[in-house]
Amino acid sequence: MSSPILEAQKDLLDLKLRREVTPLPQAQLITLCLVRIVVPISFTQIFPYINEFIESLGVSDSSQIGFYSGLVESSFAISQLLFIYHWARLSDKFGRRPIIIIGTFGVAVMTVVFGLANSIPELIVYRCLAGFFGATASVIHTVLGEITDSTNQAAAFPIYGITGPVGSIIGPLLGGSLSNPTRRFENVNHAQRLSARFFTFLHRHPYFLPGLISGIISFMGVVLAYCCLEESSSTKRSPTNQSGAQANNESEDDPASFSKPPSAQTLLSIPIIRALSLSGFALEMNGTSFVVLFVLFCYTPIEQGGLAFPPSVIGYALAFTGVVAGLTQLFLMPAFLRRFEAAKIYLVCMAVWPLVFLILPCLNIIAMRGLNAMDEFDGDGGHEGYELGQLGTETKAMLWVGFFVALTLSRIGGIAYPASMILIKNNVPCPSYLGSTNGLVQWFMCLSRCVSAAFASSAFAFSAKYNILGGHFWAVLHALIAVLGWWLARSISLNSKSTLR
Repeated sequence: MSSPILEAQKDLLDLKLRREVTPLPQAQLITLCLVRIVVPISFTQIFPYINEFIESLGVSDSSQIGFYSGLVESSFAISQLLFIYHWARLSDKFGRRPIIIIGTFGVAVMTVVFGLANSIPELIVYRCLAGFFGATASVIHTVLGEITDSTNQAAAFPIYGITGPVGSIIGPLLGGSLSNPTRRFENVNHAQRLSARFFTFLHRHPYFLPGLISGIISFMGVVLAYCCLEESSSTKRSPTNQSGAQANNESEDDPASFSKPPSAQTLLSIPIIRALSLSGFALEMNGTSFVVLFVLFCYTPIEQGGLAFPPSVIGYALAFTGVVAGLTQLFLMPAFLRRFEAAKIYLVCMAVWPLVFLILPCLNIIAMRGLNAMDEFDGDGGHEGYELGQLGTETKAMLWVGFFVALTLSRIGGIAYPASMILIKNNVPCPSYLGSTNGLVQWFMCLSRCVSAAFASSAFAFSAKYNILGGHFWAVLHALIAVLGWWLARSISLNSKSTLR
């Protein structure tokens, strides 16, 4: 029979453990996720129709269409790059809530008016302004960090992390299904139309409807943020209104909580913030480059260093990666965070990326050996050269296994994204600097997005043209970049504050 003192100590310990888990702010988390989805929808909804839109504005040369579409598409990201850190600093000064509302409202307006453009300069201006307002996305990351703590972030961050991929799926679906709607109903009588005047308007502006629907979604985000989103910045809230997570994260006597936002130079002078920024650049280069290289590699003929997959297979593969990404975010990430430090998870995920890039050329080697072992050509493909369907059963089985291993590893490597957000939150110099720190790291990641696609495609073309390392130099180059990112992650792992109790 245990003594009353031991029983009392046990009860106190149980009470402490129960209090350690901060309740998840579900309403705030749902609001953040729905507001967060606005930017990827706005960014991606133009992709299915932008080339046709530019052609309708009088550009007939196919090479010029590609040039202008690239200019329009990249203007959003470049504008984000220029303003993302400034929005983050403003959120440290004026609060998170007003910045998020202003940004979401601006994205909504620019998304709607994009479809009304009558010239290419107008398209570019509207996309630049959309990127300007969309740069407030980093502030949403900051709010997530401020409404959670180490006891509930394992559940919150993975849920929040899937909103970006979901938005990137919804956007192209809206753009592809709603663009040029009058062409689908040109044989319908006016009496059967919902509104003949609106039908005429859509005939005059055939790319307005997807922007309108995307804009309505964005306006819903504005209303939701205005009605439901609470201010999370410690400098803009009264102490009595702070959530439990916020109170746990604040230092009561922290003089920096009320100082002006730090400069980028000040933040970069802190070793772990510098490592998170540079490692974030490498992480984004890994993710962006992989998608670009994967599509190029799969489409390229086998004898030229690829796999000769048809576009439909490539599309299914990318959809598969989206499903895997969602499953890993929802199920693996919470389990990992409950058992391991976020810094260790980040390090392991960064270590996966070199393997991902090196697996791809191995698949081409397998395919080439399969071609060499063929006794006769019995395929009926419509392209020159050999296709996947013409290879032997054993070769195809090996290719599919390697194919899905590479895709699955790439999604495991993608777990580094939410881990990075947790590391930023836990290693910020003081709570009032969280917005600026998030903005700085996001700036480096946005910079990487701006250059990675062009760099990866150029490296692939250069390797193929000069047959360097059998045309696979691009894989070795990106594997080395991934190793550099892993090396930077090592310093994070050594110096990061603990996320487990």
